[in-house]
Amino acid sequence: MTDYGTISLTGRKKDVSQKEMTFSEKMYIPILKGMGITLKHFFKKKVTVQYPEEKREFSPVYRGQHILMRDENGAERCTACGLCAVACPAEAITMTSAERKPGEEHLYREEKYAAVYEINMLRCIFCGLCEEACPKEAIFLTEKTPDSEYNRDIFIFGKDKLVMKPEQQVL
Repeated sequence: MTDYGTISLTGRKKDVSQKEMTFSEKMYIPILKGMGITLKHFFKKKVTVQYPEEKREFSPVYRGQHILMRDENGAERCTACGLCAVACPAEAITMTSAERKPGEEHLYREEKYAAVYEINMLRCIFCGLCEEACPKEAIFLTEKTPDSEYNRDIFIFGKDKLVMKPEQQVL
């Protein structure tokens, strides 16, 4: 007859010591220490920011919402080279290029421009690699945070939301 309690198939069996509890453990003193720490934190200054009324100060290197820049003449800087889309690790940027037509010289800087430029803000990780990859300095990450919404389709930003308005100042 075998004693099944002594056989260990894995070899990881450990003997549990049945040591006697100390006086402080019997009197629940370690629990009182934990309660003391809780009470100490209870009376500290709160770090909660009451958001709509108070705005939290961001770091100077904060990266927020994207903006497609215009040059000093008001023409779009983006030439649809695709380097920002290739550099994006989240694959959040998609674009379609087009040729500039006669009479559109004041709208676009080069012969090739981005007819469709979209950034999926739900996929974007705000790493700034698109900004670094752009040879024409056309895309920048601003300090503005994207607004919160309930509809996912709103977070696909096209040129209507990304291109700098003519009245905005050039960075």
